Formats: sequence, structure tokens, C-alpha cells
Amino acid sequence: QVRLVESGGGLVQPGGSLRLSCAASGSTYTIGVMGWYHQAPGKERELVATIRRSGITNYAESVKDRFAISRVSANNTMYLQMNSLKPDDTAVYYCYARVMGMSLEYWGRGTQVTVSS
Repeated sequence: QVRLVESGGGLVQPGGSLRLSCAASGSTYTIGVMGWYHQAPGKERELVATIRRSGITNYAESVKDRFAISRVSANNTMYLQMNSLKPDDTAVYYCYARVMGMSLEYWGRGTQVTVSS
């Protein structure tokens, strides 16, 4: 079992920055891929970025060159540095983890990010 807890969301002006954190606990040694998804009101949950144990990253086109995902194994924490934020980035951001070699997934409860002047 893996537990994921997000933090770092909030209200920011367009062009500003936020850093989200996702703290993993439990059987973290089983985790392969971790990532961030977001869901805006009335829309489906969408991929933002993922990072493998190897460090290989993948980003949605809409956030490339603005967001950076990272993962620190020593403290079982994943981060999402979000720069040059736009109103379209407003959404609930969810942390995600998938167990290695299995289709088992875990999700956090989400953290709200609001970009508005």
C-alpha cells in the first residue's frame, strides 16, 4: 500500500510560480512511475508530467518549458515546479504512482492551483 499526500497549491497571479510536493509513504520501494495530473472544472483529468525511477521525464505539450518534475528518492518526495503560470493552468493537481510491473495505481487527494489576477 502506498499513500500520497500533495501540498503546495494556492492562488497565484498569471506569470507567477508555484512548487507542488507529493510525499509518498508506505511501500514506496514498489513505485515505478510517478506523475502529476490535473483536472479543471467540467473537464477530464489530464496528464501533466511523469517521471520514472530512472529519471526519464515526460511532459504534456502545454507545460513543456514551463514546468519541471523531479523526484528525490531519499525522502520519497516528488515535486512539480510550475513557472510562467497561466489561467488555463487552474485545476486540481493530483499526484500519481504506479507499482512496478503491475497495473496497480495510487492517487493523492489533490491540491488546488488557481491562477488569477
